[in-house]
Amino acid sequence: MKRISLLGATGSVGTQTLAVIREHPEHFSVAAMAFGENIEKALPLIDEFRPKLVAVKNKWIAERLKAELGGREKIVYGLAGMIEAATFADSDMLVNAVLGSIGLEPTLAAIEAGKTIGLANKETLVTAGHLVMEQAKKAGVSVIPIDSEHSAIFQSMQGQDRTALSRLILTASGGSFRDKTREELKNVTVADALKHPNWSMGAKITVDSATLINKGLEVIEAHWLFQVPYDQIDIVIHKESIVHSLVEYADHSVIAQLGLPSMLVPIQYALTYPKRLELKQTKRLNLWEIGSLHFQEVDRQRFPAMTLAYAAGRAGGTMPAVLNAANEIAVQAFLDGEISFLEIEPLVEAALEHHKPDREPGLEAIEEADRQARAFVRSQIRKK
Repeated sequence: MKRISLLGATGSVGTQTLAVIREHPEHFSVAAMAFGENIEKALPLIDEFRPKLVAVKNKWIAERLKAELGGREKIVYGLAGMIEAATFADSDMLVNAVLGSIGLEPTLAAIEAGKTIGLANKETLVTAGHLVMEQAKKAGVSVIPIDSEHSAIFQSMQGQDRTALSRLILTASGGSFRDKTREELKNVTVADALKHPNWSMGAKITVDSATLINKGLEVIEAHWLFQVPYDQIDIVIHKESIVHSLVEYADHSVIAQLGLPSMLVPIQYALTYPKRLELKQTKRLNLWEIGSLHFQEVDRQRFPAMTLAYAAGRAGGTMPAVLNAANEIAVQAFLDGEISFLEIEPLVEAALEHHKPDREPGLEAIEEADRQARAFVRSQIRKK
């Protein structure tokens, strides 16, 4: 029985993680659970999985939840509460499925506590990959990717000679507007942006897939996860989302992981690694039913966020944290109707140009860069 601490329990990846646990109750249990403020969605999950500890966003939500549960579970709140859930003594593994840079400190704390990490929170490695992977190495802790692309790479590297690795190739669907020109993007709406052709995801990451900045963040994440230089990480647009990513080796052999679009597969693989279990909730891939697969090179002029992400990654230090923070604020402003879709990338670029980077930051410097980037983008939005 593997006991799980789950952060982001009511989100897309969180609920799918619970679906995997539900299918295999003899293998997994939920020891601790954290969510923000969606009590209505969380209550039936708490009742079903019976975690001993529940962490929520703030004291007000905690008091409401205590009233609903009648004191059955321990309720904690805030960042300290999330860290307590991540390091809960009765758990073996942390699944970090929260959205945003708030996932960083709980991950570091869980590593220090010796927990295996199942990582779906890409911001953890984007903002502080050097700190996270160094601490994981020192602690002898495994960081297992849950993002479908990084899981595909991870799976394609099993049993291979790491010294012969030549290139990582991340696939990108191209998002909701992949067939539109820049000109055609001028008047797109939030509703348009949220109509992803292949995947069912949260609003923020769906918008990120439309700008393709999500793939840029994944490049930075892959750099730290697999210790591969940026010049050896490529991206290809693959509209069907059947090939989830590929690894090329020195002899130009390319190994890929394929499957129908489903986050359940990478989630379960992270939970069961190095073993595999049956997953009845997913469908078998029959390639003859797909018919054909398509691939195309990324147009950097059409997707300028790619250039920003590679530049921030190569610059290192606090620049990736600024990239991530600026994008979070800009995307939320778009979702709130404050800016247009095409204003997201210029705001991120402006934040990067405004920032004076710290080349070897500690946690405090990263958090300060994050704070300043958010404040800068908000100020630019107010001026508009």
